[in-house]
Amino acid sequence: MKMRSKKGKKVLCFLFGLICLVIFFFWQNNSIVITKSEYGSSKIPKEFDGYVIAHISDLHNKKFGSDQKILLNKLKKTSPDIIIITGDLIDRRRYDLPAAMRFVEGAAQIAPVYYVSGNHEAWSGRYPAIKSSLLNAGVQVLDDSLVELSLGEASINLLGLKDPAFGASSYIKSLRRWSSNEAFQILLSHRPELFELYAENNMDLIFSGHAHGGQVRLPLIGGLAAPDQGLFPRYTSGCYRKEACAMFVSRGLGNSIFPLRLFNRPEIVIVTLKSLSENG
Repeated sequence: MKMRSKKGKKVLCFLFGLICLVIFFFWQNNSIVITKSEYGSSKIPKEFDGYVIAHISDLHNKKFGSDQKILLNKLKKTSPDIIIITGDLIDRRRYDLPAAMRFVEGAAQIAPVYYVSGNHEAWSGRYPAIKSSLLNAGVQVLDDSLVELSLGEASINLLGLKDPAFGASSYIKSLRRWSSNEAFQILLSHRPELFELYAENNMDLIFSGHAHGGQVRLPLIGGLAAPDQGLFPRYTSGCYRKEACAMFVSRGLGNSIFPLRLFNRPEIVIVTLKSLSENG
């Protein structure tokens, strides 16, 4: 009887541990964290002081509740002035554009939405349909293009690069064309590993994704692996600086090849602009 009792306790302990592990991984992969930062520059006009940018990346058509309500409610509470999306709304291996568009259509009701493509849009072979759906939802698609954001008489530039998986030549030409602009410039680009290139071409503030936070994050080490950066990648999460240039990398929301995140919860990045000419 004692042997059976010990075996029963071991089975119960194992089942309890397994349940705890399942709950932990579910929380790690579905509980969205909001990361808030400020970015200050003397090039930011005073009219844009306090301007809130919400950054979304790498959804990979993941679903957060019915009609993406969990994600959209989180986003709405941040009261953004604009919402930027830096690629990989869909996943080429399990293409589900309606799931992605339910988020996009809801986001467009919160604030103006600006989008650049990722490698999965390129690899899907369905980018024309994706772009058409985005335009129909009122999204501004930035394919190697520039728009001016205006408040009063002041303006800043918002630039967007089509993912280099579509072809790198236009990508580089656009950067070089914009490098002489004197206005404050925000660049949207899916690829963080090209930070040096962005800095060389005088971008002020960059938003990127693609790295998925390194997938598994460890204390003092950071992310373990990222696309196009390999093991122990340099650019996975947070803010990186090179002289006057700063880049915010989102850990993203969904997964692709590797289905689990560890110590790397899905993320919405919020950056508030500060005009140092006024406050600094």
